[in-house]
This record gives sequence, structure tokens and C-alpha cells, in this order.
Amino acid sequence: MTALPEYAAHPTPLLDAQRLSKLYPVKGSAKGTLLHAVDDVDLRIGAGECVGLVGESGCGKSTMVRLLARLIDPTSGQILMGGKDITGMTQAKFVASPDRGRIQVVFQDPTESLNPSFRVFQAIADPLRRLLRLSDADEIATRVNRAATLVGLPRELVQRYPHQLSGGQRARVGIARAIVVEPELLILDEPTSALDVSVQAVILRLLADLRARLGMSYLFVSHDLNVVRLLCSRVVVMYLGKVVEVGPVEQLFANPRHPYTQALIASIPDPARRREARPRLDGSPSSPISPDPNVCRFQSRCPRAAAECVTTMPALRDLGGGQSAACHFA
Repeated sequence: MTALPEYAAHPTPLLDAQRLSKLYPVKGSAKGTLLHAVDDVDLRIGAGECVGLVGESGCGKSTMVRLLARLIDPTSGQILMGGKDITGMTQAKFVASPDRGRIQVVFQDPTESLNPSFRVFQAIADPLRRLLRLSDADEIATRVNRAATLVGLPRELVQRYPHQLSGGQRARVGIARAIVVEPELLILDEPTSALDVSVQAVILRLLADLRARLGMSYLFVSHDLNVVRLLCSRVVVMYLGKVVEVGPVEQLFANPRHPYTQALIASIPDPARRREARPRLDGSPSSPISPDPNVCRFQSRCPRAAAECVTTMPALRDLGGGQSAACHFA
């Protein structure tokens, strides 16, 4: 797959999440005990930009996906879409809003995300009826067939049910269903993790081609850092609900500034570095339940932890060149 061209920065971001938080009460615990799934996060995505969101399981990536897609309501903070606040209404009301079609999600498992009782045509047409309120059968058929063609889905498969398709074909249906309403932002939540390796490469190439052709912005959530490096122009790294580093993809991979990012990149398999010493993360992760706001979330595993790390939470600070890190010693 070839690298995608850079897109010029837009003066108003397509999506701008500001101080976004999602806290959950912990059942069976004292009143006020909260799990900090996403904690005071800022995230921007420019028009036509592909941003990678990475971090280990439990870091808050999936909650961020649900917040940005307005599948759940934030505890605090706001999300601006093209400068318009889309958190001014509840999730239940947002479903009926014209803005709902501007953000679409391609889910992790295409088998689980498709209605087994819907034929492929119905699955792709459903967002047209629900989000765009289309009722003309000819217009719906035209849009469905165009979306199917864009994702490389043969016309004869459009009348089949999901169980009659291969994993790669179901993935194409999920992508077609997301792009049929012509969204501005496509959120890709581990879109290839449930697929065979040989199929993953084909779907990733398809996604790259669609972005170049349709000019959509992507938020690409993945555990596979090699894929992120290939597909994205900028990377956001999360740890225990916090953003710990942001930067242009090549700069961040060449010179990671946060110890957690350094450990993530060092974990990428590379035969050329087989004999090199790599950063190790000893210790146990801190608890996301009512964490001390003055303690760095990473200090219990950090090889560079110092006294300052348990008295002052490090802020995400600009390091130049578009790179930022939340570390006292970055």
C-alpha cells in the first residue's frame, strides 16, 4: 500500500473534542466512586485527515469512539463538528438530528454489527431511510449500488444475507453501510482485527483508496502500530483515559517522547532489532477508579518515575513540530 498524501491543515477542525470526560459510577462502592474511562481529553481531526488512536486495552479508546460518534453522552466537555456544538443535545435526540449522518462508524466485528435478518441491500439502505429520511425506491437503489461498487462488492451479493458472505465481504458491507450517507468523518474501530491477515491487507488498501477518493476524515483506532504508521498522518496515544502523546506519525515513531509511547513502539516486532535492549514496563497499571488527580497515571510502571510524578499530574505540553507529551521529562 502506498502512503497517502498530506492534507493541508484547516483553520476550523472538522471535529474538535474539548475536555471530554466519561465517568461511570462503580456499583457496590461508596457514593462518588467513579471509573474514569475518559478523563479531560482534547482531540482534533482536520478535514481530510487520518488520525490514529492507539493504546493498550482499557486505555479508553472504545469509550472515545462511542463518545465521538454520540452513541453515549459525555459526563463533561463538548464536541464541535465544523464549529457546531453537537453535545448540546442528548444522545437520544442526536439520533434524529441531520448531523448524525456526518459521523459514521465501521465497527470491529462485521458479523456482530450486521443484522442477520437483513439482506445486504437492506443493511446498506437502512441508514438512508433513518438518517437521510429517503423514501424514493429508485434513489435508494442508486445510492446502495454506488456504495456497493465503491467498496468492491459484486452486484449479485447485494441480495444475500450476512451468513452467506465471507468475512472480507461482510467487512465491505459494513464499510458500504457507513459511507452510503456520505459522512465527513469515518470512525474505524479496529476494522480489520476480526479478519484473516490476507484479507486485512485488502481491506486496508480499500480504506486508503476510499479516503483519497471521497475526501473523508478518518479516526483509525488500532492495536497494530504498523498499520497506523502506514495509514495515518498523525497519532494520538492514550493511557488509562488520558492522552499522553500526540504527534505527526513519522516524527512520533522516530522520536517518541513519552515513556509509554517508547515502550509501545519498542514492542513492534522487528528482526533487525532482535538483539537490542528494549524498554520494559514493570509494575502494575494504576486503577482508573477515582484516581488521584495529582498523580501521573503512568508513574507505577514508568522507568523514569520521580518524586514529582506522585505530586503533580503532568500536562500535555507542546514540544515543537506538532508533537506534544504529558511527561515532566519529555
